[in-house]
Amino acid sequence: MLAIRHETIYRYTAPLAYTIQQLRLTPRHDTHQQIKSWNIATGGRCHAFVDAFGNTCHTLTISDRHDEVRIVAAGAVDIAPLYRGRLPGRDVLSPLVFTVPSRLTEPTAAIRSFAAQHLAAGARSHAMLALAEAIRGTVAYQSGATVVTTTATDALQLQQGVCQDHAHLFLACCHTQDIPARYVSGYIHAGDTDHAESHAWVDVWVDDIDFSGWISIDVTHAQFTSAMHCRLAVGRDYDSAAPVRGVRRGGGTETMTVQVDVSST
Repeated sequence: MLAIRHETIYRYTAPLAYTIQQLRLTPRHDTHQQIKSWNIATGGRCHAFVDAFGNTCHTLTISDRHDEVRIVAAGAVDIAPLYRGRLPGRDVLSPLVFTVPSRLTEPTAAIRSFAAQHLAAGARSHAMLALAEAIRGTVAYQSGATVVTTTATDALQLQQGVCQDHAHLFLACCHTQDIPARYVSGYIHAGDTDHAESHAWVDVWVDDIDFSGWISIDVTHAQFTSAMHCRLAVGRDYDSAAPVRGVRRGGGTETMTVQVDVSST
């Protein structure tokens, strides 16, 4: 079981008149993942809903004058290990929904060239792990090298990035062969590694000899996901699965601090 606490604080140099945020901060109710306790604490009003991808979301609105927004999501999640990353159960959505590129995952000429070298024909688990290994070897993990608007092509050219860039490049490569693949936001119990506990990886649809369905791959570590990965949301890219996104009116200059703590209990 993973105990998780995720605190996000926005501070402003001038008062705000209005803030609206979309929160994807509730772990998914997947077959292998069960929420034991979870709470989101923040000022303002929260309205819960389920988005088009089946993610539990909240719309946060603050209409009183304020100069800080503090959001704390915390709880415990029981996660069963996955055999070779295979996700049990079936989704309501067709996997073909996740063959559509986005601005962040558009397969440009550079992407197509990279995919031609590193993605074998046919959607097999071993081919997907080989692609993840190639991405990890090409795009070095470097915190601060990219931003949330960095595209897969940008990260490939820079040859540096973080987990979301690894995921975007993987998705873009899959789009070159119309292989369904989706972005996953979540948490990882990082142990002794230097990677952030707020994490991103991918699900990809495979047709193995003994299995046809979604498998989950941590591209940054070039391995199947494990019981140390807690899933928050899935989408076509970061934009559709981001834990926190929003707009504001007023506020001057914004600074953001994020603290994520994940432990195994």
